[in-house]
Amino acid sequence: MQESMTGNKTIGEIVAADFRTAKVFEHHGIDFCCGGKIALETICAEKGLDPVLLSRELEAVQSETADRSQNYSSWTLPFLADYIVNTHHVYLKENDGQIAAYARKIADVHGVHHPEVVRIAAIFDKIATDMTDHLKEEEEVFFPALKRADAARIAGTTPDDKDRAAIQASLLRLHREHEEIGDAIHEIRHLSKEYAVPGDVCNTFMLTYQKLKEFEDDLHKHVHLENNILFPKASQL
Repeated sequence: MQESMTGNKTIGEIVAADFRTAKVFEHHGIDFCCGGKIALETICAEKGLDPVLLSRELEAVQSETADRSQNYSSWTLPFLADYIVNTHHVYLKENDGQIAAYARKIADVHGVHHPEVVRIAAIFDKIATDMTDHLKEEEEVFFPALKRADAARIAGTTPDDKDRAAIQASLLRLHREHEEIGDAIHEIRHLSKEYAVPGDVCNTFMLTYQKLKEFEDDLHKHVHLENNILFPKASQL
């Protein structure tokens, strides 16, 4: 068995080493981003999974032909930061407002018979609001300081004290916000019964749940890239 598949490895470390393993954890409902600091053995015990069988599943996907474009842990910090902005930040900016509007609409139309959507709309409204400040912090403070500090490291000099302080402060704040956003989207998943669409609703209701599921999938990868790859490297600066 490969070392990365031992019970001593955390879920986040396993996915950081090989992103192909993410689909195994997703299949079993295991959070590899916000909950990525849990050891493989621990999560198996919590969910009643056989660690040997799970390890075999992980090894099976690792035996497939690797896609070099997903070797995120080998990317430089500036390149990874730019990828996050150009991929995940752009997705959020293009979709958050639309999803929030859809959620409010189905809450207005179907809230009487499906009160869970009223709560879902309120939760997502807060997510969308909080995400605006979160992205601004990353784009205007954290990532620029990170790039300057990394450039100093490559040049063989000490990063500026202000940049190091900014990185440290941002890491604390961003980690906390990831936990809060992760908890919120998990509550939406629970309220929606895994995004199960009732039989008496309109197409907008179905579309809203599809968009919420899409949002969660994007969030998992986004937070994984930061929590499990970018943040640990940034903390070393």
